[in-house]
Amino acid sequence: MQSCLEPAVRPGTAGASAASGTGAETPAPTLGAALLQIRDLRTAFHTRRGTALAVDGVSLDVRRGETLCLVGESGCGKSVTALSILRLVSPPGRIDGGSICFAGQDLLSLSERAMRQVRGARISMVFQEPMTSLNPVFTIGQQIAEAVELHQDVSADEARDRAAAMLRQVGIPDPEIRLDDYPHQLSGGMKQRAMIAMALVCRPDLLLADEPTTALDVTIQAQILDLIRALQQASGMAVILITHDLGVVAEMADQVAVMYAGRIVEQAPVNDLFGQPLHPYTSALFRSLPAAHAEGERLNVIRGQVPSAFSYPAGCRFCERCAAAVERCRQEYPPFTEKAAGHWAACWQVPTQAGAGNA
Repeated sequence: MQSCLEPAVRPGTAGASAASGTGAETPAPTLGAALLQIRDLRTAFHTRRGTALAVDGVSLDVRRGETLCLVGESGCGKSVTALSILRLVSPPGRIDGGSICFAGQDLLSLSERAMRQVRGARISMVFQEPMTSLNPVFTIGQQIAEAVELHQDVSADEARDRAAAMLRQVGIPDPEIRLDDYPHQLSGGMKQRAMIAMALVCRPDLLLADEPTTALDVTIQAQILDLIRALQQASGMAVILITHDLGVVAEMADQVAVMYAGRIVEQAPVNDLFGQPLHPYTSALFRSLPAAHAEGERLNVIRGQVPSAFSYPAGCRFCERCAAAVERCRQEYPPFTEKAAGHWAACWQVPTQAGAGNA
């Protein structure tokens, strides 16, 4: 595994070079000290059918107080990236390479006991499916208070009080009563809010949120997003937010990373990405939004299918779905380069603008 002291590279560059022999490493712009640095992360699932590269050379930086939104189609590797950060990828999946450095610590070199001290205390995660993430034999209060007692030196009564206060913050009515409810007594939306309360109760330095508001109505969704922002402002918490909702991205993100078939294909500040998406895949995502169409107009779709993680093509993984693809796109994977100031993309067809870096 790599050391936390190695020089930074931009998202997706080292992995593309190492894994496929194409592309070129690209120097990182100066962004300030990062709380989380992921370098050339490769996570694969080794099955009887073969090896599926779920995450293939991903590199990301996240600073304190920053929200990075990770977007892309289902199955592109977003959730596996988040699970890899916490080392929660279950067999037959495993992290095959790269480094994950958090506050100067190489998480991949920690013992499992040391990693348990990081999970829930300094890095928390809101999982996509609350039905399978809450323990059915313990009350909601027990599960939230346990996180407090495990990581902080407080009494059982104080842990319970903190659990009730957090349930109130995430919009659960009568929290003192709900503490004694079991998961099956809560609606799907309330389970999701309880999961969010459990993730935030210890005030983590980094929150990994995998579709945290999917099951919630728009009022509660806004309340949860406001809560996350308030905690960021109070504590400098960093957030990696995985979402399909580009409206949430527009509201929450500082940086946006677009993921496709295991790799980052574009990354930029949110206003730059929405103002001028550069990668054809990102542009296609925007064109498929209902808001981009007149009333009664047929919605655009992205033709074709995501390539199988068991057998990625040699060139650009989006080329078979891209109207602008040429033969080079099918033969060589494009390097991840700075096409405009602070705006990175992996595409042969997007020229580098004057003043931007180049690989």
